[in-house]
Amino acid sequence: MDHSSHGSGHGSGHGQDQMQHTGHEHHQMDHAQMDHAQMDHAQMDHAQMDHSAHAAHGAQGVHGAHGAHGAQGSRVPWSTAIQATLHCLLGCAIGEVLGMVLGTAFGLHNAATVVLSVVLAFVFGYALTMRGVLRAGVDWRTAVKVALAADTVSIAVMELLDNTVMVTVPGAMDAGLTSALFWGALAFSLVVAFLVTTPVNRWLISRGKGHAVVHQYH
Repeated sequence: MDHSSHGSGHGSGHGQDQMQHTGHEHHQMDHAQMDHAQMDHAQMDHAQMDHSAHAAHGAQGVHGAHGAHGAQGSRVPWSTAIQATLHCLLGCAIGEVLGMVLGTAFGLHNAATVVLSVVLAFVFGYALTMRGVLRAGVDWRTAVKVALAADTVSIAVMELLDNTVMVTVPGAMDAGLTSALFWGALAFSLVVAFLVTTPVNRWLISRGKGHAVVHQYH
């Protein structure tokens, strides 16, 4: 009986050890699963943080680019636009006055006088710009391209305005060269052209166009 009791006790103890061992293994497995779940959760949080950071960075980049573009336009000083407009106005004024004087002196029709003035305004406007660019040592072909890019819009706006004023003012186109009406209307047309073209040139320069292409040759 002692032997049986000893065997029974031994078996019972052995079974308890197995149960404890099994319970310990289950505990370890549960702990490992919890660690794995925590790692997955941490990886998901990290991925979400990376995605959020990337999205925020992209948004800041786009916003910064638009802000920089807007700031660039607003940073163009009026003095730069005025200087560019005066430069253009000089060539336009020479051509405009010469065309009006020749048309009036030779008794040309008003339409012919306007066409002559516009052509001469473009010629002298481009010529003044090309002179400055050629001084920088570039070839004629490059100088022509620069002049066309820098002055075409500005001259076109000026000619549209000042010729409109000259045609609109009653009797201005038919007045003689000694008439105060002729010279007064012509001067007024150039002032109007300057005032309207200056903000146009500022807008062009802020976008790297117009007289902005000439700055590298100064």
